[in-house]
Amino acid sequence: MKYLITGGCGFIGSHLAETLTSYGEDVSVIDDLSTGSLENVKNIYCNKKFHLFIDTILNCALLEELIKQSDFVFHLAAVVGVKRVMENPVDSVIINVEGTYNVLRYCTKYNKKIFIASTSEIYGKNENVPFKEDADIVIGTTKKKRWSYACTKAIDEFLAFAFFEEKALSVIVARLFNTVGPRQSDRYGMVIPRFIKQALNNTPITVFGNGQQTRCFIHVKDIVNGIIELIKKDEAYGDVFNMGSEEEITIKDLAETIKNITGSSSDIIFVNPQDIYSKGFEDMTKRVPDISKIRALTGFSPQFTIKDIIKDCIEDVTKKSQTR
Repeated sequence: MKYLITGGCGFIGSHLAETLTSYGEDVSVIDDLSTGSLENVKNIYCNKKFHLFIDTILNCALLEELIKQSDFVFHLAAVVGVKRVMENPVDSVIINVEGTYNVLRYCTKYNKKIFIASTSEIYGKNENVPFKEDADIVIGTTKKKRWSYACTKAIDEFLAFAFFEEKALSVIVARLFNTVGPRQSDRYGMVIPRFIKQALNNTPITVFGNGQQTRCFIHVKDIVNGIIELIKKDEAYGDVFNMGSEEEITIKDLAETIKNITGSSSDIIFVNPQDIYSKGFEDMTKRVPDISKIRALTGFSPQFTIKDIIKDCIEDVTKKSQTR
């Protein structure tokens, strides 16, 4: 098989590329390195079956040629991370929507199957947890930049299902919940890498709000394995699936757990996110997936606990600091 991964130098994309090449598959990656990194693919960079193209998915000529030459497309390229979305709202809209449209139309033109990575942000301010795939989208005002990412990904999903219904495109959409693991950067507001960095440096661990908001974190290896199993199922095409962990934790407890595991002397302090992101930020109190749908189809069941994830991330950060 010849696979194309858009955003393949990113956190999740690089793990997917590494796993597929380990199976002996031919993998091409297109990434503009805006949030991805060559460091993420260093383990497979010299693999003869790995092909890297540093460019944007807005380069239609290159994108079309790569899709034409591929058997299957994983579309992961997007502007991601609360911090980056807040700082680059125009890029967030253009790249996420126009880029996805480009990928979908060329997959349709050359009859290629495609997996699209969506997000738990889709559910917005909906408080009816755990979230089921048919739950309502409850998005905040357009005056708050925080919601632009969720809106763009919702449009991506509408586009995907429109192509499925009107053009018979074989497409799967998966809403990925908080995915964490080695290689994830703290640069774009990702909470576990940020807490770990603060804890290891014995600087204050900054919790937004009162810390009672809850999240469910899943290891990137569980996500990659889940994606690979999902695309094998004919029944999955034309449908949407939640992918995440059901292990819920408050952000305050997350900070305390990381502090304890690292043996840090850091203080845990509570800050107003408006002081970090200025205007346009709004948070959700809960983000918990119902994964019964994907479990019934594929047997999907996350293997890593939150403590496993934290330990893996600490080991990764420590290794990086030792090699510098």
